[in-house]
Order: sequence, then structure tokens, then C-alpha cells
Amino acid sequence: MQPAQLDLTPQSNGDGSLNVVRLDGKLALETVHNFVATMRGDSAQRLVLDMSGVSFLDSAGVGALVQLFVHRRALGQKFALAALTQQGKAVMEVSGLIKLLPIYASVDEARNADA
Repeated sequence: MQPAQLDLTPQSNGDGSLNVVRLDGKLALETVHNFVATMRGDSAQRLVLDMSGVSFLDSAGVGALVQLFVHRRALGQKFALAALTQQGKAVMEVSGLIKLLPIYASVDEARNADA
């Protein structure tokens, strides 16, 4: 069995105020430590996570997203999720976080919002 993997790919946008990062793989217990450690270092005023490549999201992954949201809010930085998969959307709905976290249907919608 292969270990769970999560790749983070920054998407260029031309200005330092917005950073879009595409996630590919599993945002789960095995990958959250590196995810949080990497994403906490992002200093852009706005961060959008493109979740379209997340094949699996578990409670540890949800916890990591909340931790990142709270961390960024404390620094006065903004955070949004975009393009959740069906499974990701279901997990966010069950957890009640669909009402707490800024979530957009697409990356373009998140880019254009004043998230």
C-alpha cells in the first residue's frame, strides 16, 4: 500500500496579495502535518486553496483547514476554499463548516471575491 500523498502547487497570479494553491491527493491524517507546516508560511494577504484535486478529505484534514483559517484570521489575512469535490463538500456540510469557512464553486469565483 502506498503512503498517502498531498501535493501543493502554487498558481502564479502576478501580484503578491493573492496566492492560489492547488491541492492534489489526500488531505488526511497522514498528510496534515506537512500541509499545515507549509501553508502557515504563506504570507499573502489572501489565500485560496483549489480543492479540486483532493481525492479524500477526513476529519484531520478538516481540522487542518480550520487551524489554517484561525491562524490566518489572527494575522489579519484572508482564506478561502474553492472547487470542493463532492466528497469534500459532503464532509464540510456534515461538519457544519460550510457556514463558517468562505467556500466558492470555482477558483475564478474566489479570485474575484473580496474574500
